[in-house]
Amino acid sequence: MQKNITIKISAEAALWARRKAAEENTSVSRLVGDMLERQMRLGDEYWQAFEHWKSNRPLAQAGAGHRMSREEVHARH
Repeated sequence: MQKNITIKISAEAALWARRKAAEENTSVSRLVGDMLERQMRLGDEYWQAFEHWKSNRPLAQAGAGHRMSREEVHARH
């Protein structure tokens, strides 16, 4: 189901949107709606990838393992 919204933009942005919509043979409403849909999907894909990375990174699965002491970290060889 489509919803109508009202937005305020600068005159310059409105002119750009009208020109861009004309280039793509569509309406400003459709142009803005498609842009918002793309941004929404990109955001969702980013967070899904981030959650996948968090749950599958090697350190998360293997645990911290051996932690070096302060002396080991700063030892000069």
